[in-house]
Amino acid sequence: MKKTIKLAVVAALALGATSAFATNGSTMIGMGAKANGMAGTGIGMSHGAESALTNPALITAVKNTEISFGGTVFMPDVKNDMGGAGYATSAADLSVIPTVAVASKVTDNFYMGVGMWGTAGMGVDYRDDANNMRMVTNLQLMQFGVPLAYKTNGVSLAVTPILQYGSLDMNYDTGAGTATGTVNGAGVAQDFNFGYTLGASYEISGVTLGAVYKSEIEMEYDGQLSAAMAGFGQTQYTNNKLSTPAEIGIGVSYNMKEHTIALDYKNIQWSDAAGYEDFAWEDQDVISIGYEYKASNWAARVGYNYSESPIKEQNPAGNAGAANLPGALINTLNLLGFPAIIESHYAIGGTYNVTEQTSFDLAYVYSPEATETFTGSMGMSTGPVTTKHSQSAFSAQVNFAF
Repeated sequence: MKKTIKLAVVAALALGATSAFATNGSTMIGMGAKANGMAGTGIGMSHGAESALTNPALITAVKNTEISFGGTVFMPDVKNDMGGAGYATSAADLSVIPTVAVASKVTDNFYMGVGMWGTAGMGVDYRDDANNMRMVTNLQLMQFGVPLAYKTNGVSLAVTPILQYGSLDMNYDTGAGTATGTVNGAGVAQDFNFGYTLGASYEISGVTLGAVYKSEIEMEYDGQLSAAMAGFGQTQYTNNKLSTPAEIGIGVSYNMKEHTIALDYKNIQWSDAAGYEDFAWEDQDVISIGYEYKASNWAARVGYNYSESPIKEQNPAGNAGAANLPGALINTLNLLGFPAIIESHYAIGGTYNVTEQTSFDLAYVYSPEATETFTGSMGMSTGPVTTKHSQSAFSAQVNFAF
């Protein structure tokens, strides 16, 4: 087990993590190629070792030891138009998110594992476009976890202690459309903090029920948000926290020999997360449905995931958010810097078993273009800010069972 843990950590660090638009707000819809092939569905259906973060109680499906190495390539297409000046395209159009997981059956009842996952991110790059304030944002989140699960009589209970790493960079040039003409930003800031995931599942007659709770993880990025707000005249804003929100979810799957259908619901609590609540992000209800057909040496998957955007237009003439910031400013920063407006996600995937011990997974997720127009802040005046955002994502994974 010690060797597999070291192998997992080395592989994840080699893959690295870059910023991405992960689709439900700023969080990925799924962890691993199997879950992504079913549009993130996995709270009530085991995907082997990769279930460690989705629902750790479901790692109890591994027969002995299973190792999964993989990653997701995100290709967002984001365009923004400030005040009718014309659309500019963000240069942040390619990102890589790693996934490494190990799960092992220690005794007949006790299972444990280790994993490292890129879990969330967002960012835009308009550094060559003055009309969009040369805005550059970059959030990266990676989690390291050790799932521990106990199973008896069809009931599994689990906990995963989490160590999260995060980095945030935000800078812009107020010379575009404003009177000051200065570059605002504090450079890249980083933080580590702890959280946990609790999971449960129950299996009976082909039906698997699952539930999961993910704790909020408080993250603080020195000087980032306060420096960004100061450039817009909000010198009273001193908060630099941008916490990972808590989540609660339930799921169910039904297996009929070769066929499995699964349904998940989860609530992402943005409105209570430090930082996000200041910018009036709303909680997200996420529904995902997936189907899998499994043959002797291959499997095929499809899925659909939907959640409303957590960012809504605020009254530009008033104040909004927990920090009572100007509504026009919140509208601008949400759409220009953090345009988490994707809502629908269509997925397809599959597995090919090379041998009994080795298999490969592939998945593709397509998010059709979403468009939002808010009244925002452009220097000393207000005007329309319009963002268009679509996304494609490829996931690939190799699994070893022994």
